[in-house]
Amino acid sequence: MIFDTHAHYDDEAFDEDREELLSQMAGAKVGAIVNMGASLAGVERSQQLAARYPFIYAGVGVHPDEVGSLDEEKLRGLYELCRSPKTVTVGEIGLDYYWDRENHDTQKQWFVRQLQMAKDVDLPVNIHSRDAAQDTFDIMKTEHAGTTGGIIHCFSASAQMAREYVKLGYYIGVGGVVTFKNARVMKEVVAEVPMDHIVIETDCPYLAPAPHRGKRNSSLYLPLVIEAIAGIKGLSPQEVEKITWENARRVYRFSGNIPL
Repeated sequence: MIFDTHAHYDDEAFDEDREELLSQMAGAKVGAIVNMGASLAGVERSQQLAARYPFIYAGVGVHPDEVGSLDEEKLRGLYELCRSPKTVTVGEIGLDYYWDRENHDTQKQWFVRQLQMAKDVDLPVNIHSRDAAQDTFDIMKTEHAGTTGGIIHCFSASAQMAREYVKLGYYIGVGGVVTFKNARVMKEVVAEVPMDHIVIETDCPYLAPAPHRGKRNSSLYLPLVIEAIAGIKGLSPQEVEKITWENARRVYRFSGNIPL
């Protein structure tokens, strides 16, 4: 079975055919999907999707581009949603210096507060970092390492930094980028990171793998990511599928069977 550890099926890109697309997942061996919060509205939509579909679970968190909308009252609301039975992670949270929609101090403030929330409610984290690799790592090491664990989503830093995250107990999220011809660093990361610390993800509707690059992504394309990892690791796609499924179950603390 395939476990998509990071998706955004609440995005408007799926408004026209969301139900039809999600109905195809079981037939494609996609057994579980975690739909990430990004904005306050997105967090609510993720909860709705998780309530409707047995195989969808929810992340609760506010993306760094959206943290200007947070205040103490809204943070208390996020704490409550973290206690929902189908919430499995605090995410996606982190730093984004590429778009710079919020100043860096504001991003760091709410990143740390949401890491504290994860510790308070005992949930793993799902971390966004874009053009902010060192600051993200420093905050993770200081504020969260050794606590609830989690995934560094859409990893884009060096293989050396990936190894440091693994030493701290984190998993590395690998998606469509690993299939791109020019993704030398990502391929190096996959080669260096132990297989028991790799999970797969789409970040859909973004980052569709080759040969669908530039189109809308979905969990149906994850076999292409699995094949790319298998080629780098010298494993069969079936082995990669099985290992990443178990890795995702472990980081998100699933026990027993996942409903399909």
